[in-house]
Amino acid sequence: MHELLPYIPQQLTQILGDISYFMPEIYLAIFFMLVLLTDLIFGKNSAKLCRAVACMGIAIVIFKDLQQVAMVLHEGRLLFSNMLLLNHTSLVFKFIIDVLAFALFIYFPWDERLKAHPKGLSDLYTITIGSVFGLHLMVMAVNLLSVYVAIEVVSISSYLMVAYRSENGFSTEAGLKYVLFGGASSAMLLYGISLFYGFMGSANIFDTGALHNLSAINPLALTFALLLMFIGIGFKLSMVPMHFWVPDVYQGAPTPVTAYLSTLPKIAAFGLLVNFLTPFIFLADFSVLNLKLYLSIIGIITLIAGNFAAVMQTNVKRMLAYSSIGHTGFALMAIVTFTGQGISALAFYLAVYGIANIAALALASYFANVADAEDIEGYRGLGLSYPTASICFIIILISLTGLPVSVGFAGKLFVFSSVYSVYQQNHDVWLLLFMITGALTTVVSLFYYIKIPLYLFLKKRENPVTVISNSNTIIIFAIIVCLIVLLLGIFPDKLLQFL
Repeated sequence: MHELLPYIPQQLTQILGDISYFMPEIYLAIFFMLVLLTDLIFGKNSAKLCRAVACMGIAIVIFKDLQQVAMVLHEGRLLFSNMLLLNHTSLVFKFIIDVLAFALFIYFPWDERLKAHPKGLSDLYTITIGSVFGLHLMVMAVNLLSVYVAIEVVSISSYLMVAYRSENGFSTEAGLKYVLFGGASSAMLLYGISLFYGFMGSANIFDTGALHNLSAINPLALTFALLLMFIGIGFKLSMVPMHFWVPDVYQGAPTPVTAYLSTLPKIAAFGLLVNFLTPFIFLADFSVLNLKLYLSIIGIITLIAGNFAAVMQTNVKRMLAYSSIGHTGFALMAIVTFTGQGISALAFYLAVYGIANIAALALASYFANVADAEDIEGYRGLGLSYPTASICFIIILISLTGLPVSVGFAGKLFVFSSVYSVYQQNHDVWLLLFMITGALTTVVSLFYYIKIPLYLFLKKRENPVTVISNSNTIIIFAIIVCLIVLLLGIFPDKLLQFL
């Protein structure tokens, strides 16, 4: 113990020096406590006040993110004894997460079924703020211990959110399934972490000396450890074969929670995957395993499984759940390039997918509010009764499909361009197969996305619709998103230059 005393002042000095690079997370922790205290003090009637505090908090966090741009302009910085890494990539992912979190805070009370919950929405704002803190840690984690802690913070928050409507049997079932699958994936992740720690002799994945130790490990044992790590990370990505929980959980969870699950944890998991793969690709002579091959195979299967399964769905949320699996496969295409251009394309794609997917689910909430429409049959003939919402839905679905002139088209074009640039250099047949699969499954996605406009405008309803004029706030939100989708589709460089 006495031998450690001389190092304590040095460690404290280092921690204090790192705090200035950790300000967004500190503000998240502060506002987590403020929202929690607001709920405790004002009780069930505190939902609006908690929402205001949460929105103000996340707006300040976004401002703090922007302030950090100058700090990481030239190089990244390792924080808290190499537990976290703040660099341009992690900062971009944090900014995307925070902007989408702000949109979610705005959206939560617009879902009538969630708003009518006896507990109110105050707890939901507290849980979400806590989860955003975990998401920040995920995109910065570069130590096996910080990786596990960050994933668990997000997982526990997600379990609570999925089962939030505890009086609803379907929601409770979805929450139970999510907990069971999440617990199993967490155990496998922890086992993989223990194996990596044993193989490397260090928990720091950026420790070059420790990475060289992997060259002496049996490739089969290393593959097994890597597989366990991918199971833990892949659970958040919802990539095949860790996708079985997605349809039931997305369908059973409240629609705003589905919007959260399909965007924020997925984006953070991609940020974590970038951090995890970087040392194996760039910082060490790591040729024991062909990671590009493995990820390409997983991505191709994920693209096929997600898009073809979505074609057969009749429930709108379930269809969007399978489509999110397909989007995961497409985003993996940018990962396997292992280039700066690919990471920029990935960030662009995830940003535009995130805002479009939240808007699509917000409009699903709108039609559930006004017409109790959950399945595709419920949308029959609603296009003429609710033209603004229906047209906005079509524009957003065009972006999710990736058709011109939407920003979704630009996102897919940037991903294809980054992959093709690498293919021109090495002529890797798996990259070619990945691109072909991505193009074909984009065509397949038309077959299920087109169902919604087909039923809205071309299918006639037997009984006339009684027009209800509530949920106008969702319409305003959808119009704003449509304008963003179209403007960024015409001028994508306005967003790309920041990524």
